[in-house]
Amino acid sequence: MRIAVSSNGPDLESAVDPRFGRCAYLLFVDTDTLEFEAVPNPNLTAGGGAGIGTAQMVVDRGAEAVLTGNVGPNAFGVLNQAGVAVYTGITGTVRQAVENFMAGGMNAASTPTVGGHFGMRAPAGGPAGTTPGPAPYSPGAGMGPGGSMPGPGPFYLGPGMGPGRGRGGGRGRRGCGGGGGWRW
Repeated sequence: MRIAVSSNGPDLESAVDPRFGRCAYLLFVDTDTLEFEAVPNPNLTAGGGAGIGTAQMVVDRGAEAVLTGNVGPNAFGVLNQAGVAVYTGITGTVRQAVENFMAGGMNAASTPTVGGHFGMRAPAGGPAGTTPGPAPYSPGAGMGPGGSMPGPGPFYLGPGMGPGRGRGGGRGRRGCGGGGGWRW
C-alpha cells in the first residue's frame, strides 16, 4: 500500500508535520518495503489553495491514505472524494507513524480537524499584533495606553483603552478597545 505522510524533512527519521496543506515535505511510503519518495511541497508558501493543491498531489501520486497532524476542510474534501483515507493526530517520526499505521491501531478521520487557513498562521512568538496569541483575547500591537485604575478583579482595565485600538490594531472585540472594559 502507498501512503503519504506530512513531514518536516526528507527522510523517515523526520518529524511528522502537524500541517497537511503547508507541510514541508510529503513522504510517499510503500508500507510493504518502507521504500519512500520525498517530495518537497510546492504549496508550502502558496497564497491560497495549499490544502487543495497538496491533496491533489497525493491523489495524483496514487496514495491510498494520508498520515498527518491536522487537515483542513478543503483538503479533506478532495481526499475524501478521491477515496483517500485520512488519519490525523499523528506525531513522532515518519517511521514511527508508518509502523503504527501498519500495526492497525489507527482510525480514519471522518471530518476535518482544523478550520480553513490553519497552516497560514505564523508560529507563536512572532511580533505582537501579527501573530495570534494563545487565547482568543490576547493583546497585539495597537492596544491603547490602558486604564490606570485598579478594577474589581485581575482582568479589569478600567477606562481609557483608547478608541479603535483593539487587538491587532483595531480589530478587537468590545471591551478590548474603544473605551476600556474587560480584557481576557
